[in-house]
Amino acid sequence: MNDSVPTRLRRVTSRQNALLKELRRAFSRGELTPDGYCAIESVRIIEEAIRSGLKFKAVLFSESAEARASRLLPQIGSHVETVILPDEVFASVVATENPQGVAALVKLKEVSLPRMLAASRPLLVVAAGVQDPGNLGTILRSAEAFGATGVLLGAGTVSPYNPKMVRASAGSLFRLGVLPVELDTLLPQLREHGLRLVATSSHKGVPLPSANLGDAMALFVGNEGAGLPRDLLKEMDETVVVPHSPQVESLNAGVATSIVLYEISKQRGVASEL
Repeated sequence: MNDSVPTRLRRVTSRQNALLKELRRAFSRGELTPDGYCAIESVRIIEEAIRSGLKFKAVLFSESAEARASRLLPQIGSHVETVILPDEVFASVVATENPQGVAALVKLKEVSLPRMLAASRPLLVVAAGVQDPGNLGTILRSAEAFGATGVLLGAGTVSPYNPKMVRASAGSLFRLGVLPVELDTLLPQLREHGLRLVATSSHKGVPLPSANLGDAMALFVGNEGAGLPRDLLKEMDETVVVPHSPQVESLNAGVATSIVLYEISKQRGVASEL
């Protein structure tokens, strides 16, 4: 191990340490810390945060994962607080049952709706009641992969800071604009900027290959079971459906959204550039 690594690690043994209490609360509640940092864990996710240029507040290792410090710490600024914990103390802080022994607090990039709307031919994904963190994580990954401008989160949608969502997004949370919004005030802003409002549906709507998806638009994704609320569905300019076998009742929300986003990228000529 690099000789400089152990000297950077401050040993903490008390579960009542202020930093640990802050991290534990962020993981358990799926929210940012009071000073606006997101709790993350696993080697891969932390490496994605480094690759994405995020600011770190602290990095924590379990004693059994101390060897990983030599891999990660040289990539992290010397001003970042670095801590080593007994395995049982580390396990009491993080969200996974079988942790890899590495966790951190990072500052996500600042985003704003006006900046998203100012993009050339914006494509916004609006999650309206997506409750499964795996589905939302998949939607974020596909949104980044297929050129979306950002993802907006309406009421009833799982927190973007939920640990399972963070892992499922595989780093896309760190690079893509993700913003909670009030849907009542969002719709007039979308229309004011000329965006078409398009909904996804499991059964009724324009078959995806026949839909016109090349314009500036907001793609609305509803709750896994109930779909979009009826009053919101009435506001849509178009509803698209992914054709599939009638033996299958419906597609997973993350999968269906991914297919629609791929079709949008094809019509925009983005897929050919990937």
